[in-house]
Amino acid sequence: MAEHQNKPLSLSFQPSGILLVDKPEGPSSAQVVQRVKKILGAKKVGHLGTLDPFASGLLPLGINDGTKIADLFLTAQKSYSGVIALGVETDTQDSTGKVLEVRDVPSLTRSDLEKLQEAFTGTLTQTPPMYSALKKGGVRLYRLARQGRSVPRSPREIKIDRLRLWCLGPAEVGIEVTCSKGTYIRTLAADMGQFLGCGAHLKSLRRFSCGPLTLERAVPLSDVETLREQGKLPVISLNQALAFLREFRLADHLLPRLRMGQQEMLRGLPGPEEGECTIRLLDAQGSLVALARWLEGVPKGRWRLFRVFGSG
Repeated sequence: MAEHQNKPLSLSFQPSGILLVDKPEGPSSAQVVQRVKKILGAKKVGHLGTLDPFASGLLPLGINDGTKIADLFLTAQKSYSGVIALGVETDTQDSTGKVLEVRDVPSLTRSDLEKLQEAFTGTLTQTPPMYSALKKGGVRLYRLARQGRSVPRSPREIKIDRLRLWCLGPAEVGIEVTCSKGTYIRTLAADMGQFLGCGAHLKSLRRFSCGPLTLERAVPLSDVETLREQGKLPVISLNQALAFLREFRLADHLLPRLRMGQQEMLRGLPGPEEGECTIRLLDAQGSLVALARWLEGVPKGRWRLFRVFGSG
């Protein structure tokens, strides 16, 4: 039995794509990445938007060339559900942190929650927490926080597109939120606690979507190895994952030059539609070859290669 468990996979994992993992509470996103990379024997694996260790839910992983499209999902709108604990502030703004202060919790009415929803919906400014992966002087803020240090952080603009709150008990509030990139839900919870005057922290959090990618298509982390061995791992192709981008097909004889970084064949493409900045370039068979982005800083604008993918 032990011999079977220690036997490494004999075949390396060649396909590129996106694997949607349902991350459990506990491991960090980096730990999930390393575990999946080892199971698959893939050359490259990277997450497309981190989840805190205490959080669960959708963690999209780029496999091989899938790592090249990470920024398209890092900047995507995301949705979450969670529980806010009122009356207790922690240094991490979540349930894993050290308790800083405990206060009485006021009795909340439906009207109070509606005012809270209104105050925290739309465009807001949010100061990133010290316990975050942002850097100050080349050092991660959470490393400074663990040393008991706090440094100034500039507030950032975020957008809360949808917010729903409901009472779960005298000191707990349920939350559903759809938000822009860069939003810290635990900071949102802490700011709500300040607004109510009693303090708060995020007790639990689960992510349901990242752009067009949803939790319904994700596989539990515990099932990845079994599905890999059975040849049933549901890796989403890059073309499918990026289906929300407009596509243009190129003649096959142009592809070798395109993969060498030559840009001339992009000149014949029509300009962007309203709000569009990235398009897919496909071969005649409909396989993804490259992504192009629109550059405004040149006369009349033009498309330029943004990412190029290997054949096959």
